Amino acid sequence: MKRNYFTREVKVGLMAIVAIFVLYFGLNFLKGIDIFSPVSYYYGRYENIGGLVPSSPVYIKGFKVGQVEKVVYDFSKKESFVIKISVSKEIKLPKGTKIELYDDGLMGGKAIQLIFEPIIASQIMHQPGDTIESKVGIGLMAQLSGDLMPKIEGISTQADSLIRSVRVLVENKNLNKSLASIEHSTADLAVSSSQLKKMMNNDVPRILGDVNVLTSDFKLISGNLKKIDYAATFASINHTIANLNLITDKMNSSEGTIGMLLNNKELYINLSNTAANSDKLLIDLQKNPKRYVQFSLFGSKTN
Repeated sequence: MKRNYFTREVKVGLMAIVAIFVLYFGLNFLKGIDIFSPVSYYYGRYENIGGLVPSSPVYIKGFKVGQVEKVVYDFSKKESFVIKISVSKEIKLPKGTKIELYDDGLMGGKAIQLIFEPIIASQIMHQPGDTIESKVGIGLMAQLSGDLMPKIEGISTQADSLIRSVRVLVENKNLNKSLASIEHSTADLAVSSSQLKKMMNNDVPRILGDVNVLTSDFKLISGNLKKIDYAATFASINHTIANLNLITDKMNSSEGTIGMLLNNKELYINLSNTAANSDKLLIDLQKNPKRYVQFSLFGSKTN
């Protein structure tokens, strides 16, 4: 009779072993550990690790080469913390390498980076299990503070100067006078606005009414002007001007009575002499009327 070695208990045990292996492999995979790649272990000592925890990454020039395996502490010593890091076995660390603890991002996470000079062929290498010199790098916030503080100080100085200038301006008496003047001008503008509003409500409608009346009158005058016979009027004016030109021409010529009077010099002289003689005769007549008129009711007397 054959024995059945794959009993239910054996199958359950095998499934438990496989599950444990898968769980171990999965957890290490999530941690970034490749259990199939050989690694070398190194140690470092720190007085303060600033929140470094196992599974924190280990970098060389920004490339991940391993992780922190364990953090052991002994507070009886000055360098209370011993960290164990794993590095891919194919990476060799020369003497003089430093393990630096630094900030890994703005959220405050910590990481390890390995710092060393370019490797020379004759250079001595660290052996797995060696304790490597450790240092703490300047934090990201400290770097930002170092870069920003001078600028912030300069800005604060300028802000202080600006505040002082504003204070001097505010405390200046001329500013108060200017504000009072502005307030007075605003009051005057309010009064002017009120008067303008009153004028717009009262005077402007009356003026517009007058303008409408004038417009109506202009329309009436324009209508009357349209009724005028301009052609006949201008023809009459032209005829009158022609007659005046004819009269003027006759007056300038020696024909006609007026022309002869105006243009005959001898006639003018004779008329002047006649007028002068007539004037003398009238004067003598006034002085000696008896010489020219003798009148008597009883006849004339012989002297």
